Amino acid sequence: MTLKGLLIKGYNGFYYVETEGRIWSCSLRGRFRIKKQRFLPGDRVKFTVIDPDKGCGVIEELFPRQNELIRPPVANVDKVVITFALHNPKPDLLLLDRILIQVLQAGIEPLICFNKADLVTEGECDAILSPYVFAGYDVIAVSAYSRQGIDKLKLAIHGNLIVMAGPSGAGKSSILNAIDERFHLATGELSKKVERGKHTTRRVELLPLEKGTYLADTPGFSSLFLPDKIERSDLQKFYPEFAVFAQDCPYTSCLHDRERDCGVKNAVTQGSIDAGRYERYCLFLEELKEREGKY
Repeated sequence: MTLKGLLIKGYNGFYYVETEGRIWSCSLRGRFRIKKQRFLPGDRVKFTVIDPDKGCGVIEELFPRQNELIRPPVANVDKVVITFALHNPKPDLLLLDRILIQVLQAGIEPLICFNKADLVTEGECDAILSPYVFAGYDVIAVSAYSRQGIDKLKLAIHGNLIVMAGPSGAGKSSILNAIDERFHLATGELSKKVERGKHTTRRVELLPLEKGTYLADTPGFSSLFLPDKIERSDLQKFYPEFAVFAQDCPYTSCLHDRERDCGVKNAVTQGSIDAGRYERYCLFLEELKEREGKY
């Protein structure tokens, strides 16, 4: 009998695959070991049942991936929930934009989640959210404490494999506990099994939240550098709010930096594009120029 399932984790040469609410312990068919095929949490696989009573099987086929992350090592991510606090600590929007670029470059849908909405006024919240809403991103303000926005967030991630990314202090664990109270138990059990010392490489494991929704238990995006594949001319693609105004630029190769009569710069001056987003774009542009100059 063959079954299809979702690879939850790999450990010591065994791969744990979930299907229809049951987890099977699977080994690899020999041809995969010869090819040194890499299997990741999030992979969809086909396996042959060897011992139904013990829940053992052999993986026969790896289905094509829709995407793959290197750090953290996980496949077929549906959404990255980029999580920052609105207050305490004040959101680092430079880091947010940097993570946003990494997510988009990986071909994954971002969901921007601002926590601690109970600590700011409605006007303060709108001032932070509006530039990202204008850019066309999905943005949700929540409070893990008061549960404001939690139902909206649950609906947005339902049925998806998600990764959470963001700085410490943003309240990611509190949000997850608000989404599903079982999450606290799941992470507690995982902590007993996995050493989390300074020099320990953590394995990625998919944790079930609501039915059909999985969280990749991982520190998230660890690199603070822009992806290697991005060139200076590509950067504006990650700023969708620039597109309409870029049509007014006199040069098709306009970087919206030092060029005269730039449509994007004019839009910033007129307040049509958020000045903070544009300033951070310029910082990233200089970073890419400096990097390209080294080669």
